Amino acid sequence: MLNARIPWQRSYKYLGVTLDRNLLFREHIARVRKTALFYTARLGAMLGRKSKLSRRNKRTIYKMCIRTVMTYASPVFAHAAPTALDRLQVIQNKFCRSATDAHWCVRNSILHRDLELPTLSKYMKDASKRFSTSRDHIPMRFFERRLTISRRPHHYIRRPRNVLLDPPDALTAAVDSQ
Repeated sequence: MLNARIPWQRSYKYLGVTLDRNLLFREHIARVRKTALFYTARLGAMLGRKSKLSRRNKRTIYKMCIRTVMTYASPVFAHAAPTALDRLQVIQNKFCRSATDAHWCVRNSILHRDLELPTLSKYMKDASKRFSTSRDHIPMRFFERRLTISRRPHHYIRRPRNVLLDPPDALTAAVDSQ
């Protein structure tokens, strides 16, 4: 604009999602994790071990306030590295343990089953499925114009994982098997 130099940015925040150069989403997940921990701390008196709220009400508050922060735009960053997404799952595991006042030896899969909460990877997979099915009602030329991906000539660029075809992680498999 007006011959002004535009400085190069390593990451850019667009519609609440932090996009970095290689689309690894590390900064985005770190920011989301920090925000979710902030809300968890603020709601700690209501969601904590000694709260008089029922488990159902604790679960509802968690789903409305904390999980929505963690999974906003999840079809976009669901193909991030599993280790990065595990950091978000840790927050949900801590909530489950705190909400049920469970002993340290109780498995996370049992806590998720008791609270009837899917793991975050399963929730994100379901969100991706809902997104792809809602996209089927829109003419494809609409997406072709907006989502054209320029291919680089290099063969070593890693393609993103397909979230819908990936096998479930160990915690999700344990929750589903029980």
